[in-house]
Amino acid sequence: MCRISQPLSTEISLEVLGHRFDGDEEWISMEMESQDYIFVREFVPFVASVLLKACQQSDDPSDMEVILGGVASINDELSWFKKEASKWDVHLLTTASQKANVEYCRFLQGLTAPEVSYTIAISAFWAIETVYQESFSLCLENGSNTPEELMETCQRWGNAYFGQYSHSLQRIAERCLEKAASEEVAKAEEVFLSVLSHEINFWNMSSGES
Repeated sequence: MCRISQPLSTEISLEVLGHRFDGDEEWISMEMESQDYIFVREFVPFVASVLLKACQQSDDPSDMEVILGGVASINDELSWFKKEASKWDVHLLTTASQKANVEYCRFLQGLTAPEVSYTIAISAFWAIETVYQESFSLCLENGSNTPEELMETCQRWGNAYFGQYSHSLQRIAERCLEKAASEEVAKAEEVFLSVLSHEINFWNMSSGES
C-alpha cells in the first residue's frame, strides 16, 4: 500500500499556512510573489518534461489533456505576477533567488532527467500543486485571519477550479502508483516527501528564514 497520502499533504499545507503570514504583509506580498515568479519560471521546464513523459509512457491519453491544462495556466500566472509586481514597483527580473528557492528549483531540474519515470514525475507534480492549492484554500476559510491585501492571491490559487485540477493530478498519480513496482513506489514516496520539505523551506522565507 502506497504511503503517499492526501492527509499528509494536508498536514504539510497547514504547516505552510502557518509560515505564510508571519511578519509584515507588505513584505510578504512583494518578496514572496517575487520568489514565486522565479519559481514558476523554473517550473515550466519541469511541467514540460512531465508532459513529454506522459506522451511517451502514459497508458491513458487523457493524462496529456490534464497536464496541458496546467501548462496553459502558467503563462497566465507569469502575467499576473508581473501585474502584481508593478503595484509594488518590484523588478522581477533583477530579484535574487533566495537559498530555499534555489534548492527547490535545483530539485525540479533533477526531475526533468530522462531516467526519471513518469510515475515519479507525476507524483511530484501532484504534490506541488496540491500543497499550493490546499494552503491557499485554507486561507479562504472562516477564521483564517488572512490579511485583506493577500485575499486576491488566495482566491487565485485556492479556488475550487484549481482544486479540481489538483484532484485530477491525484487520480493520475494514484493510478500510476497502483501499477508501479515496489521500488518505483518507494522512490515516488521519497520524491513526494522531498517536495513537502521544499515547500516548507520555501514558505519559511516569509518569516525571514532562508
